[in-house]
Amino acid sequence: MSGIEPTWPTPGTHRIPFGVYNDADLHQRELERLFYRNHWHYIGLEAEIPQPGDFKRTALGERSVVMARALDGQIHVVENVCKHRGMQFCRERHGNRKEFVCPYHQWSYTLSGDLQGVPFRRGVRQDGKVNGGMPADFEPKQHGLTRLRVALRGGVVFATFDHEMESLEDFIGPTILHWFDRLFNGRRLTILGYNRQRIPGNWKLMQENIKDPYHPGLLHTWFVTFGLWRADNKAQLQMDDRHRHAAMISTRGATGAAAQVTQVSSFKESMKLHDDRFLDIVPEPWWGGPTAVMTTLFPSVILQQQVNSVSTRHIQPDGHGHFDFVWTHFGFEDDDEVMTQRRLRQANLFGPAGFVSADDGEVIEMCQEAFERAQHGQGQTLAELGGREVGDTDHMVTETLIRGMYRYWREVMHA
Repeated sequence: MSGIEPTWPTPGTHRIPFGVYNDADLHQRELERLFYRNHWHYIGLEAEIPQPGDFKRTALGERSVVMARALDGQIHVVENVCKHRGMQFCRERHGNRKEFVCPYHQWSYTLSGDLQGVPFRRGVRQDGKVNGGMPADFEPKQHGLTRLRVALRGGVVFATFDHEMESLEDFIGPTILHWFDRLFNGRRLTILGYNRQRIPGNWKLMQENIKDPYHPGLLHTWFVTFGLWRADNKAQLQMDDRHRHAAMISTRGATGAAAQVTQVSSFKESMKLHDDRFLDIVPEPWWGGPTAVMTTLFPSVILQQQVNSVSTRHIQPDGHGHFDFVWTHFGFEDDDEVMTQRRLRQANLFGPAGFVSADDGEVIEMCQEAFERAQHGQGQTLAELGGREVGDTDHMVTETLIRGMYRYWREVMHA
C-alpha cells in the first residue's frame, strides 16, 4: 500500500486502520512531522560519554547522529553526515577522539561540529605554481556539521533538529515530568550494558505495546505467575495534556481479584524458579510506592522501572515495517555491588531474549505480517477496552493510552 491516506472507520481513535502501519508514504510523513520537527528525542545518557572526547553514535528517526562530549566538557549532538560528499564519517558505536575525520577525503571537524581542516584547501604547488584548491571565497564556518539543539535533564540527553522547539519541560508536561524526575532524580548514573534487536514491525507498535496494560497479565507468563505485573495490581494510567506521553504505574502485591488472574491461560501454577534470586526484589527509597513504572515519551523512547531493573528503550525506525530497538541498562553510582548484580539479574526479564520482552517482539512481528498481507491495506485494529473515550484511569483494564496516542497522531498527521 502506498500513496493512499488511510481511511479511519470512525471519528475517534478506538479503531485504527491497517494502513497506519503499512503505508510507505505515510511513514515518510511521520518522519518529517514526528521525528524531524516539533518533537524532542532521546539520544542517550550523559554517563555514556563521561570523559572529554567520548562519543556515541545513534539515530534520530532514520538519520544517524553522534553525541559527543567536547574537550571543554560540553555535550553536542551533530548529524553523522560530512558536509563535503555526504558520507557518514563515524562508523563506531562508541569511542574517544579529539576530532571527527571523514575517511573519504579527510575533512576534519571539532567535536562540536566546526569544520577545521580541508586537505589541499589552498591547492598543491607544482612546477612553481599552485594548482587546484577550493575557491577563494570558500568559508569553513559555513560548512560545519549539522548541529542539533540539545537539552539535558537528570543525566539524560535529548536533541531535536527543530531549533524553534518549545522547552523539553514544556514538551513532556508536568504530569509525565513527575515520573521522569522520579527515575532521573539527580543521582549519577552508571552504565551496566546494552541490548539491541531489530523487530520486523511498525515502530508505533512498540509505543502501543508499552501503552497497553491489557496484555502483560495475559501474554507474559512470567508477569502473571510471579505477580510482577498483573491486572489486579493497584495501578494508575496517566497522560500529558496532549495524550502523546504516558505513564503506566503498578504496585506489586496490591491485589484485589487474584482468583480471576489464576484463570488466565498464561498463569502457570506449577512454574518454579531454579534460581530464586530473580525475585530478590528490594524496595528502593526513590520508588515512593510503585514497584513498576513504564513511561513512554512519544515518539522515540520508553523509560523503564520494573522492580530493580531500570533502563531506557530507544525506538529507531527503519522503513515502515522495521525498527531497531536499543536497550540501555543502567544503575546508580551509589549502588553497592549486591544491588548492581541484582539489577543485572533482573535485566534478564527484558531485552531481545528476556523472559518477558521476547514475547513482545514476537507478537509485534505477527501483527505486522497480518497488516502487510491484508488486501489493499483493508482491515482495522480495535482499541475499545474501557470504552471509546480518552482519559486517565486508576485501573489497567483499558486501552485508553493507545486511543490517546492516536488522537495526538491524527492531530499532527492530518493537520
